[in-house]
Amino acid sequence: MSFRKDYILYSKNNESANEAFSSGLNFSNTSPEIISSLFSQELEMGMHGLCFSLYEDGQKPGDIISEEQVRRRIKIIAPYTKWVRSFSCTEGNEFIPKIAKEYGIKTLVGAWLGNDPEVNEKEIEGLIQLANEGYVDIAAVGNEVMYRKDLTEDELLDFIAKVKNEIPANIPVGYVDAYYEFTIKPRITEACDVILTNCYPYWEGSTIDYSLAHMKSMYYQALDAGKGKKVIITETGWPSQGESFKDSHPSKENAMKYFINTQHWSKESNIDIFYFSSFDESWKVGAEGEVGAYWGIWDKNEKLKYNDK
Repeated sequence: MSFRKDYILYSKNNESANEAFSSGLNFSNTSPEIISSLFSQELEMGMHGLCFSLYEDGQKPGDIISEEQVRRRIKIIAPYTKWVRSFSCTEGNEFIPKIAKEYGIKTLVGAWLGNDPEVNEKEIEGLIQLANEGYVDIAAVGNEVMYRKDLTEDELLDFIAKVKNEIPANIPVGYVDAYYEFTIKPRITEACDVILTNCYPYWEGSTIDYSLAHMKSMYYQALDAGKGKKVIITETGWPSQGESFKDSHPSKENAMKYFINTQHWSKESNIDIFYFSSFDESWKVGAEGEVGAYWGIWDKNEKLKYNDK
C-alpha cells in the first residue's frame, strides 16, 4: 500500500482511535539486543500469514516471473507462516498458491483488478480456475479498487458475484481495502463473506509506541462494519528505513518493535494477520518514495534483515 491522504483525513475524525486500546509491550528500557532477541522468538513461533513479495531487484509488475523464482522464495518463508497471500493470478503469480500448497501452506489468493477490462477478465478467470483446482482457501476479488477509483461499486460487485457463483461454496470470498471503506461502502461489505482489511498505523502518522493501539482501533471499526463477519487484517507492517511520515519513523528497531507487538496480539487475541511483507522490493520506490522499498522481513537479496540467521 502506498501513502493515502484519505487515511490521514479519516483518522482525524475516527473516535475509535483512542488510548483505550493497549499499546503492547513497553520498550522504553529495552536494549536493542533484547528487542532483536524478542523479534527472533516471535519469528520462530511463526506467523498466521505473510504477504508474498514476488519481484527481485530490477523486476516490477508486468514482468513474467518464473516458477523457479516463486519456489525459491516460498521455500524461504515456509518455516515461518501458516498462510500466504498473493495479489494476482497472472504473470507468474499463479505459481504462488500452487507451490504454497506443496509446503502445506494455506492461501489467500487475490485477483488484481484495475481499469483494463481485458486484464480484469484474465485475473477473474485465473482466480476461478485456481479455486476450482483446489489451490484457494480464501478468494480476494480486488485490492484497493475503490480507493484508486478504477471501478465503480457496481462493477466490483458484479465481479464478486461472478466469483461466488463459479467457485466452490465453501471458499469464502471477500474484497481487500482500508478498514474504513467497509463502513462507507455498505453494499460491498454486505457482499463479502469475510472482511479483508489493510491497516497501516505508519501511513496515519502514528508513533511507534502507539502503533498497536491504533491498529486495534482500525480492526474494531472494520469488525463493527462487518456486523458479525470475520475480519482478517490482510496487510500491516512497518518499514526498516526511508523517509519518516509525520510521527512515523522507519528504522530496523521500530520495525522489530512493530512486528513483535503485532505477532503477540495476533496470537494472544486470535486475530488473523497477514504481515507485509516477506521481501524488500525495489520497484516500490516509484510508488511510495524510498520507504516503499523496505517493508520486507527479508531484504531484496533474500537475507533476513534483523539478525544473523
